[in-house]
Amino acid sequence: MALTQTALTNWVAACMLLALRIAPVFAFAPPFNMVQLPRLFRVLFGLGLSICLVCAFPAATALSDTSLHGLVTAAARELMLGSIFVLAFQLAFGALYFAGRTIDIQAGFGIALLIDPATQTQTPLAGMLFAYAAGAVFFAFNGHIELLRLFAASLDAIPLGGWTMPQSIERLTAFIAIVFTYALGVGGATILTLFLVDVTIAVLSRTVPQMNVLILGFQVKVIVFLLVLPVSFGIAGALIVHIMATTIQNLPRLF
Repeated sequence: MALTQTALTNWVAACMLLALRIAPVFAFAPPFNMVQLPRLFRVLFGLGLSICLVCAFPAATALSDTSLHGLVTAAARELMLGSIFVLAFQLAFGALYFAGRTIDIQAGFGIALLIDPATQTQTPLAGMLFAYAAGAVFFAFNGHIELLRLFAASLDAIPLGGWTMPQSIERLTAFIAIVFTYALGVGGATILTLFLVDVTIAVLSRTVPQMNVLILGFQVKVIVFLLVLPVSFGIAGALIVHIMATTIQNLPRLF
């Protein structure tokens, strides 16, 4: 009976520790937090997945140190590893928000921010459109399935509680450079067009001084913004796919 209780205790501890690796992704990482769901549901969903993985990979989730110090250390390591998963998605979607915010400022929407009902935070107009497009692309090419496979593969590469701090941040900086380059490419057509409109209006202000540049410029840029942004989505759709694919592919290299 004592052996059964010990095995059950170790199994519960393994499930809770693995949940620290999985649950933060569904609780805090986009695109999962872009849907208005109770935070408790996200946590319990991550816990349910961890239970399935513990049952499927008993050797990789076996705990070598079940003392209090060992469990606390393993919990801290698993939580930091889960934070890396969250960081990767936050960087990918943050790059899109950055590109969208740049477009908003150029179009004259610098002080206009939308309230995202899912996250209850202020988000830029174009950035929110880019982010929701990226979320749709992520689920369209089965990114959530690839993420589940990555969770399972991470147990083979990093046993439960065996993660150590990376010695170099070169891979992280390279990942940041890639996703921000792609994100600026997504909004590049709109940014370039609005810049040319600004140059044209600046030239007109020098040749026709009596013209009200502020009012004319705002109206023209809003019209150009509404015309060019849909075209940018059509042109840069492949780049959004590349951002999501790059995020999934580079996740194993970050830890």
